Amino acid sequence: VQLQASGGGLVQAGGSLRLSCAASGSSFSINDMAWYRQAPGKQRELVAGLTRGGTTNYADSVKGRFTISGDNALKTGYLQMNSLKPEDTGVYYCNANYYRGSIKYNNWGQGTLVTVSS
Repeated sequence: VQLQASGGGLVQAGGSLRLSCAASGSSFSINDMAWYRQAPGKQRELVAGLTRGGTTNYADSVKGRFTISGDNALKTGYLQMNSLKPEDTGVYYCNANYYRGSIKYNNWGQGTLVTVSS
């Protein structure tokens, strides 16, 4: 399964961006999808997660500003980012746990750069 992230870019503080993550491949079922980010010089951190059942979780730093969503099968996921701050700058990666038959796999997308200017 390949994950293709897109939607990053340069935005001023207070602006919005919508990231997308598209899963492709054959014979798979997405169990859950998440967005991570990695700022320069920092470790990768979880931003938001979404299960196929609709349960969401968010990092405290983005609660109330970011919204994770996806289609019913989670073959496409989204991260709506509002009220962006310079500290939201980083490379955003989508990650998914998926099944092929009874075997569980995990995969990462290639990342999309988000730059928030002050």
